[in-house]
This record gives sequence, C-alpha cells and structure tokens, in this order.
Amino acid sequence: MKITKEIQTKFTKLGINSWSELALILPHEYDDLRLQDTLQVQKTQVIDATVESIFRAPNSIQITFFAHNFGYTVTGVLFRPKPYMMHQYVVGSRDYYFGSIECKSGHCSMSMPKKITTIGSLTPKYKSALRNDAMVRFTQKYLTQENLLEEGLPLKVIEEVLKVHNPTDTFLENVEMTAELLRALKYIELHVYMKILAGKRRYFEASKSKVCRYKKWAKSLPFTLTKEQIKAIEDIQKDFKKDVASKRMIVGDVGSGKTMVILASVEMMTPQKSILMAPTTILAKQLFEEAQLHLPHVKSVLVTNKTKKVDLSTFDFIIGTHALLYRELPHADLVMVDEQHRFGTKQRNMLEKLVSDGETRPHFLQFSATPIPRTQAMIETANIDVSLITTTPFKKDIDSKVIHKNDFPDLLINIKEEIKKGNQVLLVYPLVEQSEVIEYQSIEEARGYWEKNFDNVYVTHGKDKEKEQVLIDFREKGNILIATTVVEVGISLPRLTTVVMVGAERLGLSTLHQLRGRVSRTGLKGYCFLYTNQNKSNRLEEFVETKSGFDIANLDLKYRKSGDLLKGHAQSGSQFKWIDLSEDEAIVKQVKQDLEI
Repeated sequence: MKITKEIQTKFTKLGINSWSELALILPHEYDDLRLQDTLQVQKTQVIDATVESIFRAPNSIQITFFAHNFGYTVTGVLFRPKPYMMHQYVVGSRDYYFGSIECKSGHCSMSMPKKITTIGSLTPKYKSALRNDAMVRFTQKYLTQENLLEEGLPLKVIEEVLKVHNPTDTFLENVEMTAELLRALKYIELHVYMKILAGKRRYFEASKSKVCRYKKWAKSLPFTLTKEQIKAIEDIQKDFKKDVASKRMIVGDVGSGKTMVILASVEMMTPQKSILMAPTTILAKQLFEEAQLHLPHVKSVLVTNKTKKVDLSTFDFIIGTHALLYRELPHADLVMVDEQHRFGTKQRNMLEKLVSDGETRPHFLQFSATPIPRTQAMIETANIDVSLITTTPFKKDIDSKVIHKNDFPDLLINIKEEIKKGNQVLLVYPLVEQSEVIEYQSIEEARGYWEKNFDNVYVTHGKDKEKEQVLIDFREKGNILIATTVVEVGISLPRLTTVVMVGAERLGLSTLHQLRGRVSRTGLKGYCFLYTNQNKSNRLEEFVETKSGFDIANLDLKYRKSGDLLKGHAQSGSQFKWIDLSEDEAIVKQVKQDLEI
C-alpha cells in the first residue's frame, strides 16, 4: 500500500516507519463496551440506566441512576464537570453509561460516568503520541493482513498479532501473553530491525577482484593454523573473488590467532597493496614485527606519529596507527582495521575513502577481540559479513578463582613463586586516585606496599602519557605491573602468568575476560584472581567456570540485557523489547532465512 502524506505524518508522530512497527505498539488495556447482566466490581463496565435524580454541588454533580441490566441503583459522581456535561444528564432519560463501579456497605458508585451511544465492542487503549480514538481508527483502518503481508511477515505471525489489536470476546476472557504471541512479537521486532540493518548496507564495485591462494604460505609457517582460522581465511578468499567490495568483521577470542588471518589476507592480496590501522603504537609495532617474521617477501612499513615522512607508494603492506589518516596514502585494494571498536565509524570510513578510487572501493576487513553473542553475530550479518574464531591455537591452562581479604597471604605466596620462576604479575585496580565512594584501594594508595616489598614494580594508567613506554619497559625488566584496565587491549606480555583484579565485581564480564586473556599467551601455567569484598557473587563464580569468550558474552547477556546494535537508529541505546539474544537463536535463523540474508 502506498504511504500517503497523511499516513506518513502519523508514522512520524508515532516514531515509526512501517506497518510492522505499528503492530508492535500494543494496547495496554481494553474498554469492554459489552452490556453485562451482572455487576463487576472495580471494573469498567456499561450500564443501561435511567437518570432518577441530579444533585449539583459547587465542584461536582451527583446523579442517581437505576441500572436496568442488573437491577441496582448506582450513584454517578462527576468531579469539576465541564459546562457541556450538564446537558448530558436529564431526569427520566434512559441511556448507556460507561465507567468504573465500586461498592461499599451495599452502596455502589460510578466515578466519572461517560455517556456512550454504541455498545457491544471491545476497544483497545493505547499509550501513544496519538489520541486514543485517532489511534484506534488508524490501526483498524490500516493495520491489515494485506499491509503486513506486503512487508514480508508470515501469515501465522500476522494472525497472532492482529488478535491483540482486534480482540474478540474469547480473547478478552483470557488476556495473557501466550507463547505464540510472544514468538510473533519477537519475530516482528527482529524482522523490522534486520530489514533496517540490511537497508543500511551499501554495495560498491571492488577495486580489485582476484583468485588468490594462501595454502603454500600456510605450509611454510612454523605452526599449523586452526580449523577456524582456516575457515575465516577461506571466507575472505571467497570475498576477494567477488566483483563487490567485501565488508567483513572477524571476531576472535583473546589469543585466537587473528594476526595470522590478517597476514593471510595480505598474502592473498599481494602484489596489490594492503593497509592496516591499529589503535595503539604497541599493537601496530607488534603486527609490523609479525609481518616481517611471517611475510618476509612482502615489503612492509610501520607508520606512527613519530615516523618520518616517506613515500608510502613503494611499500606493499602499510601498518600504522590513526597517524595514517594524516598521510598521503597510495591506492590499496585491501583496508583492515584491528580492534575496530576502538575507532569511531568516522575514522574507519575516512581510512576507506582515503584509499578508494572513484566509484570503486577496496575490500574492507575489521577485526575485534571482543567476542559477541553468537545470536548477535547472526543479526549483524544483515549489515556486514561476520566470521567467528571461537577456538585458540593451543589450550590455555589458567586457574581462575574468586578471592577475599583472608586469602591475601596465599596470594602473596603465589606472586612470590611466579616472580622466582622469572614470570610476571599484573595487578589491576579500579581507580588511579583515592575515592570516598569506592571501598577498594586506588593505585596511588596501593603502590607503596608493592614498591616497598617487591623489586621492579611498574605503574601506569589511562591518563599516563608514557603508558606505552612503561609497558615496553615492564615487558623487558618488570616483575609487577600495577595498572587500571588500560592493559585490556595492547601489548603482548609473554612472561605474564598472573593477573589480580581488585574490585572484580565492578568490571564487566567481557573486560574480566580480556584481562584474563593477557595471561599465559605462550602456554605457561596461568592464574587469574578476582578480588572482591562481596561475600557471594554468582556472576563471578560463573565467570570462573566459563573459559570461552563467546560463552562469556552469553553469560554477560544473562546478567545484563543486551543493548541496541543499531547505532544511529531511532531506538539507539535502547534495549530490544521482546528479543532475548541469549535465547532466541532459532527466531534469528528463521528471520534471516525469510529475509534471504
């Protein structure tokens, strides 16, 4: 059906764009205008009544009705009546009136009786930007099977949701959220959402499409790639063959080997140029070192704020921080962003445009070490292709434990033993400076104890301008690093075996998992201690038992309902009202299939 200007005005008022979204604005209750022959106390109902007497007081009117439908006298009370109301009540007249009836000590009264002309219907009541009568007319006229079918909703789903907007007698007798109705609402919400995501996806011609190979290079590596690394690489290989510029996000758990997927992508794109932007100098440097080690035949360069200006067109693989955005970049057929959530959309788009050539676009890969719930990944595929790497190249052996004040002596023994073995320890504190609000020590309060009792203690935090240098110095010479969550993403610390998180209950589960992932990167035995003043924390106890980042993401959902994925949409920052990402994978699959995404 064509959306007229009048319909669009109402859509705008309601903050919606489709009939499907209108279907999701549910009535919060119903006016039952059917004539009953029994009195229903504390419910709104219709009376067939004759006005017997009228008493006018300064701020109210009292009307005595005789209700023929159940043979009682009822007193109607109008508070602060408007002048037009006076003429509605004439002694001796018989009409229908609607209102809520209450009875006390055998005396029944109806507050604010409303005269009505038609009876027998069930009228939905909506909380919306339109007046209720206008909303009822709008839904009854336009919220039709035909309009909803046109938007691609299945007949079964439509029939279920229309029952709510057009209630029958039997529906009202049992107004409750049935499993069928809940499923229909979830389906519609997701259908609307994924259609908008798909609409945001734009397709461009690829600046280069090519048949490429990686297996010979993979065999030359001193280790074997995991099945999921190979699956992600082959997804990218298929993308590179297409005429359409690919947009793919590779989501991998901490230590899952995303770096090798980055290098495989560069190998497959060679001799064409590739560019990679990383969020920190440390990460960029580490990736540059890996490229030199595993792609010696590819001419690579590192670009940071301190790099002298060189002719970048002479290199095949350009790795850098956001400093890349301020350099003259050569045309590249592959653009990659590592830890993509650390850059704004504007920065990612800038990089893509810098190396785009007219109407064509480079292939674009984003990498993230923050695992997302599998269901969310499935939803994201409406907007971008997604590859998940859920396994790690080797099994990490990390003991996780929730500890309290009385466990401190044992913790000290563990720390001393690890340092004796030449291993390193990370202590994460919630704040840099003292706070009256938080019951845990800050870095500044705690550092004195550690510096007095241990050698080679290093301290850094988010506002520390020298933090990257501190991390490098610690990697080479340190025993203990005291920090805030600044170390969550960044430097590889091969000797780090122990992490202690102070006030662990204050951190999100994904942050705890990222910090735990810093430990035991080279296969050493690792320890993760969650220090809390809380007597019991089910959330932390479950975290201790959960190892996979993707399971952690689902656990996080259990304790904190998911936020909105669709930034920039009218619902931004809100939660799904009906969909539960931790439970509704089957519905997501169904919607994807129906939308052919």
